[in-house]
Parts: sequence; structure tokens; C-alpha cells
Amino acid sequence: MNEEIKQIAERLKGLRDALEISVEEMAKVCNMSPDEYLRLECGTVDISVSVLHSIAHACGVELTTLMFGDEPKMSSYFVTRSGKGVSVERTKAYKYQSLAAGFSKRRAYPFMVTVHPKPDNEPLYLNTHSGQEFNYVIRGRMLLQINGKDLILGAGDSIYFNSELPHGMKALDGEIVQFLAVIV
Repeated sequence: MNEEIKQIAERLKGLRDALEISVEEMAKVCNMSPDEYLRLECGTVDISVSVLHSIAHACGVELTTLMFGDEPKMSSYFVTRSGKGVSVERTKAYKYQSLAAGFSKRRAYPFMVTVHPKPDNEPLYLNTHSGQEFNYVIRGRMLLQINGKDLILGAGDSIYFNSELPHGMKALDGEIVQFLAVIV
């Protein structure tokens, strides 16, 4: 596993210890078994944004604090310069760049997401998280599956959806896809 996932795993364990939450309680928050949750804290498996979102919500911390380790400090405005957002590469296929990491008490979580193409036979990873999500495709084309429905989105297309429904995406045409994702 890469170093960023190990760092997220350490923050998860530290948060659970600080709040004196049992492994069983945290596993319940994540909708998984205690053994599955412990693998997250060990940093041996990928940790989805949907799981991090559930933990952040349940523990009253910012999602970006778990992802990037920084506490937001700004309350009036926060500027993210082009290409300078705090980023984490959770897997080789996805790169998330926070566009508001330094703003405290956000009501939305905007990310620039870059998706690299995968082999056609690789299954689509689906996730769920509370709230709603807005995606705006900036470059490339992607397949977005929501609750079993396949949608093709290209540059300039956008979608707003219930993120509690199983959803996932993959890049099409062997090209990188870049899109703005806002989790509300």
C-alpha cells in the first residue's frame, strides 16, 4: 500500500483512540465487520472516500482532516490555486485534490478528481456515502453507474445525485478523466 493510505490509517486509529471508540463501534459506523475495519487501520487495504466520509460525519471531524491530516483554519474564504489543492492518491487509478481544505466548517466538500483508465475487464468499484454529490466533467469521458443505471458523461456534462445509492465510475476511451466532485 502507498504511504498516503498508511497515513490515513494512522489518523483513523488516532481518532478512534482519542475519542475512546471501540473497534466494534467504528466498524458499525463503517457498515463492516470489526476485522474489515481493523484492516483499514493497519493500512493494508484501500480506504474509500465514502468510508472516510461516514467516519468524519460520525466523529464530528472534517473529511479533509482524515484524508490529508490538516485542520482547516479559514472562515471567511480559502483560495486554492490551479493545481495546488491538497492531494492524496488513494490508488493508482484515482487522485483527489481538495479545493477547500483550509476552510473550516464547510457544508460541502469540493474535490478535483482524476481517474486513469483501467482494463475493460476490471470490475467497477461501487461506493455509497451519506448526502448528495455533484460531478462536472472537465475533460475526457466516463461511465458513471448509479444504482445499476449506466450513464456516459463527457466534458461539459454534469450530474447531481443521491450519493446514498451505490455509485462508481471509470474512464472511457483509454483516456484520463478529470471532473469536479462536490459532496454535500
